[in-house]
Amino acid sequence: IKKENNKLSQYIGKASSNLQMDLGKPDEDFRNEKGNLELVYNSKKYLVPCERRFEVDSNSIVIGFISNGCF
Repeated sequence: IKKENNKLSQYIGKASSNLQMDLGKPDEDFRNEKGNLELVYNSKKYLVPCERRFEVDSNSIVIGFISNGCF
């Protein structure tokens, strides 16, 4: 999990276009209650569902992420 967080934290402060170049088109995107865009990537590893969710501000900068079930 630490390795996963280190990998994903490299996107913090970077343009969301960098994220999409590396991870591709998100499976889902929507505006959260703060009005920020959330990009959601879903995958499976060893039949375990993995969700990576990135929060992007109005300047298209990644400001946060949540990783569930990813390792």
